[in-house]
Amino acid sequence: MNTPEPVASAESLLRAAPPHLLVATAGRLLADRAGAQGVTLLLADYGLTVLQPVTHLPNTGEPVPAQDGPAGRAFVSQLPVVEVTHDPAGEVVHLPLTVRGDRLGVLSVRMPAGTVDPTAVLRLGDFATALAHEVTTAGRDTDLYLQARRTRRLTLAAEMQWQLLPGRGCAREEYVVGAHLEPAYAIGGDNFDWSTGADHLTLTVTDGMGQGIDASLLTSLAVGAMRNARRAGIGLADQACLADQAVYAQYGGKVYASTLLLHFALDTGTVHAVDAGSPQLYRQRGADIEQVELDAQLPLGMFEETLYQEQTFQVEPGDRLIVVSTGVHGARSADGGLFGERALRQTLSATRSAPPHEAARSVVSGMITHFGSKDLAADAAVVCLDWNGRDPGAAGRARTDR
Repeated sequence: MNTPEPVASAESLLRAAPPHLLVATAGRLLADRAGAQGVTLLLADYGLTVLQPVTHLPNTGEPVPAQDGPAGRAFVSQLPVVEVTHDPAGEVVHLPLTVRGDRLGVLSVRMPAGTVDPTAVLRLGDFATALAHEVTTAGRDTDLYLQARRTRRLTLAAEMQWQLLPGRGCAREEYVVGAHLEPAYAIGGDNFDWSTGADHLTLTVTDGMGQGIDASLLTSLAVGAMRNARRAGIGLADQACLADQAVYAQYGGKVYASTLLLHFALDTGTVHAVDAGSPQLYRQRGADIEQVELDAQLPLGMFEETLYQEQTFQVEPGDRLIVVSTGVHGARSADGGLFGERALRQTLSATRSAPPHEAARSVVSGMITHFGSKDLAADAAVVCLDWNGRDPGAAGRARTDR
């Protein structure tokens, strides 16, 4: 008796596809296995204003809004949206394209009328997640998806900074992080970085002095030094010390990088912090907003062999932390008013119910409105973290499994 050949999974076929042919491969798979009539891959641009279709020449088609319309609603809500079209023969399912909390865009699938039920949407959602992982991996080998994200050319400094970033968000049971940068196409010295482990999350926000290439090179050195120390298993204060030495050795105190380093214990909510400069930290607990006051220590690279000290504070389930760079809290309106004095708190209150990604974007949008122009005087970075905490029972079960 002949044993039938096993049917290859969609994930394995996507993995086997050439990097630049992921969209075509996805279209064929969904046509064969789900009866799809068409597939469009939409990627969020760097400014999170539009979703751009991925094509081959010139790498993107006509964009659609990232905040409105069926595709925009799927992107913002991170939930599938079924669009009933004018064509009675079909409807379109818009599915979030996300990798571990990092929102990439939307997969839009045109399906025959009458075939879109909850089970079909769940299966399409699983396919979209698999495709998102492959798009992320393919970015190492092709420029197609990076080019498709652009509404215009990036400056060289911005190109370097976006390549340095880990993503624009990450999520797991204990927390959700969303972040935003502006000016997205000309960013120079602002950066955020994170790394998660079995029992911890390390998060940093860095503001390199200066503008353009000079700021980008300085920030790249500071972030690289902190990553090098972190990956060697060195504690938070010593990560700052070693990065400080690296920056000072290169620049001799002429320029420096302001950095906030945070290390979260996932089981207890204890946060170890080093405030090496100007990024500010706010905590929302219920309806209350307070600035977390930390001992201000010297920025990285200002003086030789600076010693740094850690502080601790506590987060509780339901807390939201927001880190803003100098370009945000120091932005001034035409009449000289600082955004960080009152308008920032108003924006934080207004966005309390929004997910972290949208809250971070809204803070930057509010800051631009306060400043009065999209031509910002300084880079602006916002990182928003919602803390859920860890289920003690889940931690106990994990220890028992080991």
